[in-house]
Amino acid sequence: MIASPVLTADVLIAYSAYFVGTASPGPSNLAIMSLAMSSGRRAALTFALGVVSGSFSWALLASLGLSAVLASYSQCLVAIRIAGGLYLLWLGFKSARSALSADEPATITTRSDEPLKRLYLRGLLLHLTNPKAVLVWMSIVSLAMSPVHGAAHVMPVVLGCMVIGTAVFSSYAVLFSTASARRIYTAIRRWLDGSLAVMFGIAGLKLLTSRN
Repeated sequence: MIASPVLTADVLIAYSAYFVGTASPGPSNLAIMSLAMSSGRRAALTFALGVVSGSFSWALLASLGLSAVLASYSQCLVAIRIAGGLYLLWLGFKSARSALSADEPATITTRSDEPLKRLYLRGLLLHLTNPKAVLVWMSIVSLAMSPVHGAAHVMPVVLGCMVIGTAVFSSYAVLFSTASARRIYTAIRRWLDGSLAVMFGIAGLKLLTSRN
């Protein structure tokens, strides 16, 4: 008896879609980049771990079919959307306040004064309050479902996507925590914080005003 192939066309499409979505600039990636340049690699990796944990939580819900149940109750998604929008606006306010500050940052070190637990929770909360993550994972699971093999490929696809996500977020944390990146951050800090404020603000308002 020949085992069914794991890397089917649908599975490869699911991997590609997840990679593009994960690697594309967004609130999570921008937050990791900024944290890596301002607070160092350890802080950025901890924050990234929180983001990955949040993504994995949605992945488990989707693979168990619970996300479809959640999506059927519009009130739940509305509550998540409001919480996510407000959290993004709060992040935007913090970035804007930093951008408007004329004070130069203290010497950047490879360690952050913020507790690692808090950094992890910040990353976790950023992804858990993103209702689009539910829909993304539902799409990934749908692509992994085969008319022939059913749900046999779902968990391998989920685990593969988590490996991809971990690699992408960790790469951002490592790449932007280098000495050259920190020097660039010192030079463009206010511009970067201003860009983050705009990005978070637009994303937050989009969540709050979205009807879907």
